[in-house]
Amino acid sequence: MVDFKRRITLKTGVLLAASMLMLAACSKKEEPAPAVSAPAAAAAAPTAAAAGPLKVAFVLNGPIGDAGWSFAHSLAIKEVEKEFGDKIKVSWVDNVPEGADSERVFRDFATQGNKLIFGTSFGYMEQMLKVAKEFPDVKFEHATGYKTAANLAQYNVRNYEGSYLTGVIAGAMTKTNKLGIVASFPIPEVIRNIDAYTLGAQSVNPKVTTSVVWISTWFDPAKERDASNAMIGQGVDVLNQVTDSIASVQLAEEKGVYAFGIDSDMSKWGPKAHLASAAINWAPYYKQAIQNTLDGKWTNGSNWWGAKEGMTLMSSINPAIPEKIRKLVDEKLAGMTAGTFNAFTGPIVDASGKEMVAAGKAMPDEQLIGLNLYVKGVKGSIPK
Repeated sequence: MVDFKRRITLKTGVLLAASMLMLAACSKKEEPAPAVSAPAAAAAAPTAAAAGPLKVAFVLNGPIGDAGWSFAHSLAIKEVEKEFGDKIKVSWVDNVPEGADSERVFRDFATQGNKLIFGTSFGYMEQMLKVAKEFPDVKFEHATGYKTAANLAQYNVRNYEGSYLTGVIAGAMTKTNKLGIVASFPIPEVIRNIDAYTLGAQSVNPKVTTSVVWISTWFDPAKERDASNAMIGQGVDVLNQVTDSIASVQLAEEKGVYAFGIDSDMSKWGPKAHLASAAINWAPYYKQAIQNTLDGKWTNGSNWWGAKEGMTLMSSINPAIPEKIRKLVDEKLAGMTAGTFNAFTGPIVDASGKEMVAAGKAMPDEQLIGLNLYVKGVKGSIPK
């Protein structure tokens, strides 16, 4: 069980008069289904146009701050407000724990007349399913999960693409051949990033290994810093993360090692240490989902977007990186965008030496979506 205690701040276009009290909650992580479901039939056309602007709400699990996962979503929210103008009315709330609090927030937004509601964290899945049943005329979109319903769609980003590209850089820049990752929860989206990072590094430096420290939270700067410091003490000289704060980048700057940002550009927090940020642009997906809702074309399927759709970005690449590596990263990203390169192309073996993907083959999405194995070179075991 995971305990959370966070402040919740509610905004609806302009700042509302009060903040909601934080509650302790817990969420159970579930193993995903083995395949991505196919898009289903379009839901009924919205009636919002006759009543006024489409009311759209976003629920974010972390603080917006100025870096990380929730910050990346906030940038996309600003873009959709600019794109659609008075056709929509946007509300959002950040710092919502995965548990009872989130269920209440989703229900409140639906009660307030929002007809399209986005939940941006894996741990919101069961709460969104429950509330979606209570409000069949409201469309819900859940990020990074694997369950859908008549009025609940699922969307995800191929952020492992950015992790592979940072791995290419890490493999070239490490002096000790020891890489490290601070990880949140042992769910497929996190394991994919760890594996892709390691595969990218091995593509230029077969000697590298990756250490992982699991901290069982998405956002806790103190834990992230302690985990990073422990790995530096073990000889790791390039840090990465699948968590939300800037702590690892800041520590790397202090300790004279390298680090990567994730989800948004974190370069200003460690100008010398920061090698690049594997950023995410959520705006393309949000724009399409909102437009489809306005047009009466919304569907309740599963959507997995990445470089091809303009969602995978590499930000603030450090000029200290050799030019040939910078060009290689550009080439790999171009291949991802064109659909000619897959980060999980074989031969790939798991940590036990068993073949995962044959030479020349690419891991199919049905396998990738539920990935729960380390690739060779990742040290340790995945927590249960």
